[in-house]
Amino acid sequence: MNEAAQPRLRRQPQQARSRARVEAVLAAADRILARDGFEALTMRRIAEEAAVPVGSIYQFYPDKGAVVDALGQQYLANFKAAIDDLVARATAGDLRDPVDTIVDVYADLFRRQPGGVALWSGRRLSPELARADDATNAVVADGVRRIVEHLTGTADDERAARASRMVVWVADAVLHQVSRPDSPASPDTLDELKRMLRLYWADLSTELTGA
Repeated sequence: MNEAAQPRLRRQPQQARSRARVEAVLAAADRILARDGFEALTMRRIAEEAAVPVGSIYQFYPDKGAVVDALGQQYLANFKAAIDDLVARATAGDLRDPVDTIVDVYADLFRRQPGGVALWSGRRLSPELARADDATNAVVADGVRRIVEHLTGTADDERAARASRMVVWVADAVLHQVSRPDSPASPDTLDELKRMLRLYWADLSTELTGA
């Protein structure tokens, strides 16, 4: 599974004051991304938003790309925690409608991480953005694969892995469209996505279980 690059910190913050400053810098970068998009993100803008000297940011991050890598790790950790929880629920038999639940959880993460949406939407603009997007999709696809294999009684199944990647690519594209401020998508778009994925899931589960 592809992981996002580790944040390229010049040095690790050791004191509480330094850790708080790094957190403030990342929070400021997240707000800029959510409000104005990736192209508005500069070290000077981050410093102004965080109310810190720009030189203090360079003590920890060598460039904007390093800040993006660090944010990508934060977003990735949130997606991983959510998907691990879904896998645990599936294993415990508490995932009665996997399509509905997975789409709702995935959509909620998009809503709660508008800075992340801005990053992934601009994946063509820098290698850091592409890494963040690829890593997030890989984590979600791996979790979907584990859920599919548990529900169908399969293991290490390439068909399940391929289908899981397909589901994530489709859902990711739709959620990016829905999340755009100028999107023409209607409120029923997610319902249409669920309808499409339910049909795909019914066909896939029949194929994998032989039922």
